[in-house]
Amino acid sequence: MTAMNVVHMRVKPGMEAEFVRLHQDFDMKSLRGGRNFWLVKSGDRSFVVIGEWDSTEALVAARPAMIANLDRLRPILEDLGGGRGVTEPWSGEVALHLGQ
Repeated sequence: MTAMNVVHMRVKPGMEAEFVRLHQDFDMKSLRGGRNFWLVKSGDRSFVVIGEWDSTEALVAARPAMIANLDRLRPILEDLGGGRGVTEPWSGEVALHLGQ
């Protein structure tokens, strides 16, 4: 069953272009089971990363590569506050898909 991961992040002032550039370098298609990747600008310096995966197992297997990419991003990320750290991640199986 299709799985998705969604991660909210906020970049430090003036670092938006670098944040996008670092994501352009991330080759999700090289990760087994990775289908699609979106980087959504959700507000002032806020972004949401969305990944689509063949299965939860594929998503779990890709976590080391995703954490390595996050380690490259950490210097330009702001703490989100409230004990969340620099990311607010969510993942799970798709319960409903409406579309093409």
